[in-house]
Amino acid sequence: MNHILNLTDIERVGREKLPDNAREYYIGGAADEITLHANSSAFHQIFLRPRILTDVSVRTLATTLLEQPCAMPIGIAPTAMQRLAHPEGELATARAAQNLAVPMICSTTATVAIEDVVKQSNANVWFQVYVYKDREATRQLVQRAAEAGCTALVLTADTPYLGKREREARSGFHLPPGMDLPNYRGLNTSATNVPQSKAKSGLAQSGLAQHFINNIDSSLTWSDVEWLIAQTSLPVVVKGVMRPDDAIMAWKHGAKGILVSNHGGRQLDTAMPSIDAVLPIAEAVGEVLDVMLDGGVRRGTDVLKALAFGAKAVFLGRPILYGLAWDGEQGVKRVLEILRDEFDLAMALCGCRNVHEITRDVIAM
Repeated sequence: MNHILNLTDIERVGREKLPDNAREYYIGGAADEITLHANSSAFHQIFLRPRILTDVSVRTLATTLLEQPCAMPIGIAPTAMQRLAHPEGELATARAAQNLAVPMICSTTATVAIEDVVKQSNANVWFQVYVYKDREATRQLVQRAAEAGCTALVLTADTPYLGKREREARSGFHLPPGMDLPNYRGLNTSATNVPQSKAKSGLAQSGLAQHFINNIDSSLTWSDVEWLIAQTSLPVVVKGVMRPDDAIMAWKHGAKGILVSNHGGRQLDTAMPSIDAVLPIAEAVGEVLDVMLDGGVRRGTDVLKALAFGAKAVFLGRPILYGLAWDGEQGVKRVLEILRDEFDLAMALCGCRNVHEITRDVIAM
């Protein structure tokens, strides 16, 4: 453990433990992976302007998201098929989320059923959904998430088609034998599972890509967001927002929050980094919606910068998977602890005693 000092260290040891099939799926981005790398490097171009002599001897990281208490403004983003990284998969991640008192967004394409994820812990679990061509499939999944005890829904809205992910295509990504997506079990629907063997057509594509072609509805509009919200009493977050006008539309159509996200650089390559999108979005809707961000967060200073630009919280994707691959529940817990401690130190060194004191004037503009 002495050699593990930061999230880059955990990425290194986690990658080493991943099988080839999973590693290519997890680490890859769209096309030339420009946005994938820019998500992190964009934070490097933002500099801080710290306050001094403010008595930071007592600090709190606590906040609320969707009116739910969180120990810190850091959560776990939805990442699919976590048992590819570790046998316990989403169960280990949920226990770590409970231990650190942060929200976990569980993917529809999880390798553990949502009921088991929620039962595994008292974690604050949100459920990520797509809107399928078969609306009954979506309705049943939404109902199932609510009955399981999830506290919010997260609609992934940036995926009318799957981005061109060349690493997945070259590896022919597929689920290994004996692994499936249990959230689809028992659904009275035509929605299909992700193929468990490599695609046999002449086209280079992964099993996941074929699943999206078969099931995801590319005709979605804002009226479908209203339809989804009408199916549940849970607050709905729209994920994939990158523009202020779309953020305003999310608010007008009933969303309670938005997740500023370019899908980890996995959809449209050369899309702008998430941190570059968040400020104008927060200025447009920050007083009426909870604005959150994912993409590229690797340091506690990144968390502080996102909050200074108006986000209420950041969510982690790949670092969680690397921690999971490295050491299961303890690995995920270590990821969250490192980022928490770095964020706490960044707050202190910027003269901030709580998240409300992290304002734009700590950024060197």
